[in-house]
Amino acid sequence: MTDTDREIQPAFFTDPFPTLRAFQEEGQACPVRLPDGVEWWFVTRHEDVLEGLSDPRLSSAANDHMANDDSLPTTDAITSANNATRRSLVNLDPPDHTRLRKLVVRAFSAKRIDGLRPRVQQIADELLDAMAAGDGEADLIGAYASVLPIRVICELLGVPEDHDALREKTGAAFQVVKDDASADDMARAFTWLTEYTTRLIALKHDNPGDDLLSDLIAVHEEDNDRLDDEELAAMALTLLLAGHETTVQLIGNGMNALFDHPDQLAMLLERPGLVRTAVEELLRYDGPTNPGVARYATEDTTLGGVRIPRGALLLLSVAAANRDPARFPDADRLDIMRDTTGHLGFGHGIHYCLGARLARMEGEIAIGSLLRRFPGIRRAVPAGDVQWRLGMVRGLVSLPVILR
Repeated sequence: MTDTDREIQPAFFTDPFPTLRAFQEEGQACPVRLPDGVEWWFVTRHEDVLEGLSDPRLSSAANDHMANDDSLPTTDAITSANNATRRSLVNLDPPDHTRLRKLVVRAFSAKRIDGLRPRVQQIADELLDAMAAGDGEADLIGAYASVLPIRVICELLGVPEDHDALREKTGAAFQVVKDDASADDMARAFTWLTEYTTRLIALKHDNPGDDLLSDLIAVHEEDNDRLDDEELAAMALTLLLAGHETTVQLIGNGMNALFDHPDQLAMLLERPGLVRTAVEELLRYDGPTNPGVARYATEDTTLGGVRIPRGALLLLSVAAANRDPARFPDADRLDIMRDTTGHLGFGHGIHYCLGARLARMEGEIAIGSLLRRFPGIRRAVPAGDVQWRLGMVRGLVSLPVILR
């Protein structure tokens, strides 16, 4: 593979899997230049990604290190993203991460999440009723996949439902920076989201309720070990971003994959009890964390037999790892009966996704209810005509479907 082959173009994000497989077949981590000009070491083998996710020498605070490393390029987009999220769980290392996760994990109790199931089902049914009242066609993303998770996370947090604005700004926050215009869009999105969460915290401080954000504010105000102002704001923002955006893509990518594999769709229609294992396989096959998660090497290290120098940026490719044939036989085939043990769709180790239980529940209810209501649903356009967003979270712009 030549150096030119290792320059990622925007088209990569439409179908990243052939390129990721080519990197994987090299067998080792390799340096790759992204559209913003920054060089990253792509790690693609399952065993190496798993090791990298657990290696304390690889810091999760990649944006923070980029902002403070004069040898690395920086932009207003990177600065705005770092300012907004630098104290969030996903961007912290121990001991700060350990302390913060211990403080907030109780807000994600199984009792609280499981108690949402009837409401999630009700929201799904309301959206499906609205789709059924239409002309027999719909955009599955705009009418369903993007609305259900936003309504759920807003109710969980106890905040107003600003659906359209949140979807627009979170999409811009997760986009790939490929030019000055996209960098400006990202910077503006993080500024808007930061101001929005500041207003939400003030609202819930004055009007606390039985909701997750009120619980986090209570932790913030405890006299002993507590969330500081920056941590509270970063956690609220992280919940708004990750709490709905990835679930949108789980539903949308998942249904698109089922349309691509009519035999698997037919099996799920015949055996709806398989929806739980189907969701796990859909996360493995084409999940939202694509191409992967960022890390920064705080010291020289070796990963998969390759020396990674101190100061290097790494992209631990969860998407490639989940399709590694050394871990999952016939990995490029969707199989809803597959044993998906070991898939990394929710991460691994200390950064395993706090919201995994909620995302699984939403995915099961959303996909299961959709297929029960519209067993004849099919994609309204050829597979090659669906539009993918250019972003570090893989998802569709829209998914036109025929319901009957």
